[in-house]
Amino acid sequence: MNWWQALLLGLIQGLTEFLPVSSSGHLELGKALFNVEISENLLFTVVVHIATVLSTIVVFRKEIGKLFVGFFSKGKNDDKSFVWKLLLSAIPVVIVGFLFKDYVDDLFNGRIILVGCMLLVTAAFLTVSYFVKKGDREINWLDALIIGVGQAVAVMPGLSRSGTTIATGMMIGNKPSCLAKFSFLMVIIPVLGEMFLDLVGGDIATAAGSIGAIPLLVGFLTAFLSGLFACKWMIRIVAKGKLIWFAVYCVVIGVIAIICGL
Repeated sequence: MNWWQALLLGLIQGLTEFLPVSSSGHLELGKALFNVEISENLLFTVVVHIATVLSTIVVFRKEIGKLFVGFFSKGKNDDKSFVWKLLLSAIPVVIVGFLFKDYVDDLFNGRIILVGCMLLVTAAFLTVSYFVKKGDREINWLDALIIGVGQAVAVMPGLSRSGTTIATGMMIGNKPSCLAKFSFLMVIIPVLGEMFLDLVGGDIATAAGSIGAIPLLVGFLTAFLSGLFACKWMIRIVAKGKLIWFAVYCVVIGVIAIICGL
């Protein structure tokens, strides 16, 4: 991998991690386009995911600080309840990760037609959420679990995690302004857990030897900076409930992917 491939792939990761168009699907398409096997470059994959997690923490630093203080304070409060709901939402994806990790990993192996099909499913989710009546309910315990199931289903390459979780919340009546914050914060736990498992189970020496320091740095900075932009932009878009144009984009890219994969 050279520096410009790392730049483009970092940009793809940073933007699509937050926009409802599937970062995993776009990275699979990027691998096919640039003929770069990211699955063999474990360190690069971990680095760009760390970058997008860090961008999430930076954007929500005040909210995270408030949640941290509230969680460890005495007595019941809204912040403590919110954190427990985040933890509850992570249970379904943790179960999928432990029981079906090998099967899911096998899906990330150049299956371009699958990516295209899942992008069409993402488009369907976004379209339905756009036309349903906007709810005004705060996220309750059952909502958190249902949204968590949506996140677990979205491990499929091409099925957008943020699109699925936000659309799921809208369809069950949650307030759009609450969903962006919940959706972006709920991913921190499973992403960090996945990275830990990859680091423990992978051959880091081999991964480090297959990519240089410059591509790693370029990929990290690009993913971090583009992630900051995408996260802030997406918060405003979700608050307005205008996700239909992302559905159109997913249809176009999904159809192209299916045609190229045939």
